[in-house]
Amino acid sequence: MIDEAAHWRPAARLEVLRLRAQLLETVRGHFVATGALEVETPVLVGAAVTDVHLESLEVRRGDGSSVGFLQTSPEYAMKRLLCAGAPDLFQVARVFREGERGRNHNPEFTMVEWYRLGIDHHALMHDVEVLLRAMLEPRRAVGATRKVTYAEAFESALGCNPLDSSAATIEQCLRSRGLDVPASLAGDRDGLLDLGMATCVAPGFDRESITFVHDFPASQAALARIRGPVASRFEAFWGGLELANGFHELGDAKEQERRFAADAAERARRGQPQRAIDRHLLAALAAGLPPCAGVALGFDRVVMIAAAASRIDEVIAFPTERA
Repeated sequence: MIDEAAHWRPAARLEVLRLRAQLLETVRGHFVATGALEVETPVLVGAAVTDVHLESLEVRRGDGSSVGFLQTSPEYAMKRLLCAGAPDLFQVARVFREGERGRNHNPEFTMVEWYRLGIDHHALMHDVEVLLRAMLEPRRAVGATRKVTYAEAFESALGCNPLDSSAATIEQCLRSRGLDVPASLAGDRDGLLDLGMATCVAPGFDRESITFVHDFPASQAALARIRGPVASRFEAFWGGLELANGFHELGDAKEQERRFAADAAERARRGQPQRAIDRHLLAALAAGLPPCAGVALGFDRVVMIAAAASRIDEVIAFPTERA
């Protein structure tokens, strides 16, 4: 039972809230120095994401009719701005994800999202590293950065190639490491790969430095471009903690619509709520997205590292139970 007498108090200490403010200044300083424009886009949006790994929080009127959804990220709106001729962009956004609560998760959190014109995901990894070091190095040591392909990381940790191994082979590799693989993942290559990344691969990364994993399997492209068997996508980690997810952005409206349709089919298979696709984004992509790369960074998690915190609640004034 919640102790209401104590839950009016903030979960984060005042010195941590001061640290948050300092790190926000560092973020904005980085983008001002590199010529990016700060923008604000709607928190309440008309279309939810179709991604099977994310669920949007729906906002309803008193009569039960839908008003819209709280954004899971500002990605679609920021891409519409780029299609309209905007320069490099960044945003410090409040975002929301249903059902995400745990040691490293709060349903409402702070995301730093940005887009750079004319670069690919490799150049963007360097930009992410520069920002992370600016945020962390004044407060703690940061070791040498490691960059590894998704295939190299899996082969090192599990001894199987994630790009061409069958689902049965991947499952066998996981079981050989003592993992209890849920029956629901049988035959699900991407589900098995996600389990392997979370339980075997990422936990082995250096706990005092930044690791970039890039060139994900094409089946996990999300909104990234595809090059043969791999997607132009990366994730940044601190030890096993995921910090950022970036793409060399897909600009093909027809391919994006095809991926939305594939998401809808997979949602139906899983029994998840169906989501209308974002027609504004498709129209913007049809008008033309300039070549660019974009990334979303979990700001609260970077604060956790800077503050040596073990739970996200330690760096948020009022997590969901105290909101």
